[in-house]
Amino acid sequence: MSTVLDIDLLRTFHAVARLGRFRAAAELVNRSPAAVSVQIQRLEAIAGGRLLERDNQSVTLTALGKRLLSSTGEVLAAHDRVVEDIKGKRLAGRVIFGIPDEYAAHVIRDILPGFATSWPNVVLEVKTAPSFKLRDQISRGKLDLAIVVQPAKESRSADVLTVTTPVWVGSPSYVVDDTRPLPLALYAEPCPYRAAMTSSLQSAGRKWRVILDSGSTQVIKACVESGLAVTLLDRARVSADMRVLDGLPQIEDHDVVLMRGDRGRTTEAMELLATTLRQRFRL
Repeated sequence: MSTVLDIDLLRTFHAVARLGRFRAAAELVNRSPAAVSVQIQRLEAIAGGRLLERDNQSVTLTALGKRLLSSTGEVLAAHDRVVEDIKGKRLAGRVIFGIPDEYAAHVIRDILPGFATSWPNVVLEVKTAPSFKLRDQISRGKLDLAIVVQPAKESRSADVLTVTTPVWVGSPSYVVDDTRPLPLALYAEPCPYRAAMTSSLQSAGRKWRVILDSGSTQVIKACVESGLAVTLLDRARVSADMRVLDGLPQIEDHDVVLMRGDRGRTTEAMELLATTLRQRFRL
């Protein structure tokens, strides 16, 4: 009998690999954690070995799991393109979508062009702003969808795209001097990482001074890489011209979540964009 890879099994596997947690993946694929576990077991039986190493906190990919993940991404994408091509030309609508500056380049460059090609009659209106401002605009019905970063403890029942660990970063040559105020590059208000930096330093009794206050993540990145200041950054986004700093207050994990606005309607266009973001968003 020939081997058949079930699209649903692959989609669940990719969700677990991306989120690193069975419960979060179960919410994403709209199944129970037990059902997700069964699906992974079925896929492991087909693959001929363990795909994931599991503990109480998270899961990591085995060597076989990494090979399967890298080789099946295009399979899922091709499947979705066929489905989109079947339906795409008939769908019309308008979606107002918000993105934090730090993820805007990835979403605009890597995700939205494919969506626009597949659904040419859907009009996208994209806005960028700090996460907490986007969250406020969602609550006031100003946006249909928004990607928002927030502390993991605030994400109950949220549509989690991925989990991120914030770390303190400076230039490779930067040395933390406990005797002097910490020079900070702060994100524009209202931002969760700005709040995490200042509140954690205050709780630790650590003095700081503001070197840069900017709404541009590129400007903050340049300031840190030059050695002028330190900041808080997703561990996955630490560049080769930065290093993670030890000895500063530890910051809790944050979730990157997809929020929906209360604009009195949920359209098929909104649902399709939400599905595309869940499938293709990466840190």
